[in-house]
Amino acid sequence: MSTTVDARGLSCPQPVLMTLDEIRKIDRGEIQILVDTDTSKENVTRAAKSQGWQLKDIQDEGEGYRIIINKD
Repeated sequence: MSTTVDARGLSCPQPVLMTLDEIRKIDRGEIQILVDTDTSKENVTRAAKSQGWQLKDIQDEGEGYRIIINKD
């Protein structure tokens, strides 16, 4: 199961809050988070790890990043 959180164009803490909301909803699986700043990338990654999720990949998409996290 994979869901996507599109937080592009939003400033922190919105991307972090949206990611944490999705983490609470699905409990496990894979989430892709779209962000467009380095700060959001770092904060979302840190927040996900603090909730026990693993960073699977960060893809540079030119105008932003696709952060892929998962939890089994």
